[in-house]
Amino acid sequence: MHTPATGPRRAALAFIFVTVLIDILSFGLIIPVLPHLIEQFLHGDIAAAARWYTGFSAVFMVMQFLFTPIQGTLSDRFGRRPVILLSNLGLGLDFTMMALAQSLPLLFVGRVISGITAASFSTANAYIADVTPPEKRAQAFGMVGMAFGLGFIIAPFIGGHLGAVDVRLPFWAAVAMSLTNFVYGFFVLPESLPPEKRTPTFDWNHANPVGALVLLRRYPQVLGIVVVLFLMALAQMVYPTTFVLYADYRFGWGPDMAGNTLALVGLLAAIVQGLLIKRIVGALGERRALLFGLACGALGFALYAWAPSGYWFWAMMPVTALSGVGMPAAQAMMTHAVDPREQGRLQGAVASLSSIAGIIGALVFPTLLAAVAESGRHDAIAGATFWLASIIVAIGGLFAWRVVAHMPATTSAPATAPATIEPAVVSAADDLRPQPAIDEHV
Repeated sequence: MHTPATGPRRAALAFIFVTVLIDILSFGLIIPVLPHLIEQFLHGDIAAAARWYTGFSAVFMVMQFLFTPIQGTLSDRFGRRPVILLSNLGLGLDFTMMALAQSLPLLFVGRVISGITAASFSTANAYIADVTPPEKRAQAFGMVGMAFGLGFIIAPFIGGHLGAVDVRLPFWAAVAMSLTNFVYGFFVLPESLPPEKRTPTFDWNHANPVGALVLLRRYPQVLGIVVVLFLMALAQMVYPTTFVLYADYRFGWGPDMAGNTLALVGLLAAIVQGLLIKRIVGALGERRALLFGLACGALGFALYAWAPSGYWFWAMMPVTALSGVGMPAAQAMMTHAVDPREQGRLQGAVASLSSIAGIIGALVFPTLLAAVAESGRHDAIAGATFWLASIIVAIGGLFAWRVVAHMPATTSAPATAPATIEPAVVSAADDLRPQPAIDEHV
């Protein structure tokens, strides 16, 4: 009789948890300082820095959109492990380039390379789908969210205070973290996709963004959830594209205070993702947990926009942190409805849509912040970017209410796959950005 490989599964989850944690540490170190470095090149002009940061954010997401399916198809052909290793090595070299950059164009090129090489976030969810049974995926996705949270407890705090000493110092620390992750993965990280489950050839039809999205047409039952995820990802882009400059403009925060705030956000995210999500999903079911997360997100963003001071902003964080329940619940609902052999392609399609959301958000949110900075407003109107994020999440909540109305509160097993599935077709992973989803989300 076959015995489930509980031990190896747990070990694999532990390994990917550490890999994601180290990766988010390297990214988190530079979050509080990259906008300030751009601002430094522009002699302190926040409006001009916001416009430049529009380009920095947009090009990152464009590269993610173009290269995530390629990375995913490579991971399905050659395994998850080599993609993660190459990503970590590439990021280490890229952070070195950014630390040495003496001009905005050269820093911009570094950002392009970051978008191409940032693949370990993309493969994390496919890795989890490889090693986790369907009924435990929401919890496993939550554990990766906990890794993000733990990374943001430590990294932005350290990066902010290092940046107060020298704005380039966090970049060198990120170099050390990325290369450490490469060495760790090379010696420790196991492969999650055995050779017999890999695609026999590299298929360019599935290595392009449009090809990755074609999968969603086979699974109309997940399309509605994907639209909700798209809106959530779009709203979340308010963080990486505007938070540091917004805090500087409205509250007068430098890298150290921005880092402290991001550390607090990380602590709250770790509590929600690591301790509360299992209980909340268990009590409410995946469907209601998704709606609960969306409601908290819409309310939290609105409270951020209203916050008249930095301390009020801090006080509103617990509400917004609870929105982190929504994403793992939605991801789990989708994976139940898709054939196990196409989990990689599902994550690749979601990542492509998240990248599109990122491109749109990177163009819209900083442009709106630049307009606010030029107007000189410091009242509630100054929170226009967060008001917009709140509206987007509220729309997602209304759409989700309609989409999931006839779904069961909790799904514990994958749905039967449609007859049109091609067994050899699998593709890449997701963001997170993650966030989050994706790009460096708070």
